[in-house]
Amino acid sequence: MPKQAHSEVKKINLALQGGGSHGAYTWGVLDRLLEEERLEIEGISGTSAGAMNGTILVNGYVKDGRRGAKKALRDFWYEVSEMAQYSPIQHAPFQGFLKIWNMDWSPGFAFFDILTRLFSPYVMNPLNINPLMELLEKHVDFDAIKTCEKIKLFVSATSVTTGQPKIFGSKEITAKSVMASASLPSIFQAMEIGDDYYWDGGYMGNPSIWPLTYHCESQDILIVEINPIIRKGKPTDGKDIINRMNEISFNSSLIAEMRAINFVSRLIRDNKLSADRDYKDLYIHVVGCPKEMSKMNASSKMNASWEFLSHLFELGRTAADEWITENFDKVGIDSSIDIEEVFLAHVKKPMS
Repeated sequence: MPKQAHSEVKKINLALQGGGSHGAYTWGVLDRLLEEERLEIEGISGTSAGAMNGTILVNGYVKDGRRGAKKALRDFWYEVSEMAQYSPIQHAPFQGFLKIWNMDWSPGFAFFDILTRLFSPYVMNPLNINPLMELLEKHVDFDAIKTCEKIKLFVSATSVTTGQPKIFGSKEITAKSVMASASLPSIFQAMEIGDDYYWDGGYMGNPSIWPLTYHCESQDILIVEINPIIRKGKPTDGKDIINRMNEISFNSSLIAEMRAINFVSRLIRDNKLSADRDYKDLYIHVVGCPKEMSKMNASSKMNASWEFLSHLFELGRTAADEWITENFDKVGIDSSIDIEEVFLAHVKKPMS
């Protein structure tokens, strides 16, 4: 496929990872991208918090373009922090002052963590009370999203029955499908949609790349990474071990897709495969902050204080600004990362 020439406005697709309150980092990235009029968002694939960010963005965009999307995202995350003020899971005031964002020393978090290991959400929350879904229903006009032709939206969930990914497109996205994408089985009851039940989409796609490949024209995919691929050191504490297990599990599908994308791109560039509607030479970009994110463990994903969300927001804005400054010229031309180095550094070729 011939490479695109430089143009004043370049189309790009976004792949948004999930990760609880760490999704506020993605909010910061999106806030900066929405200011960049040289970039036009064609499609968004999101999982969990990434699905919420994508849904809120599109909803705001339908109402008032880029400005509406920026305002909708800020309003949503601010209300998340307001709602969290009534949660028993709180960090001590001095921790915010010292920028200690993990919740390991929070009695509320410790108690909650023990309960989720002993009891299922069907025991802990038999009435299935879900303030987060109520928040989505309050902030999102799902009928408006169905009419949006400017930005394509894809939300990933995992079928409890088949173990396969389920992609909800713009025309079928509801509060239930977005919430299904964020339904961690230890915290939320499985979301019933149609004849199936769904858990968090991160198990099978965090996020799913292939909807952007098949349903969008742009060859460029920008992954907003909030789950570190590489974490130095050996976890020995029980909580650290579980945290790393979850990171590996939730990153596994993305790594598998990156390996397939890299394989197809090499075949196309070596003229061993013809680019067509089924095979596309994709240009991959990543905005992430692995050094900072590696300082935060799984407990910080439950920290929804405004101080923490604002900190993540600023990290995201800064990272996005740096990426635009350094890599805008590569959009439509080439990847701004080496896929093998970033995602497949330790994958060895099979022995002959």
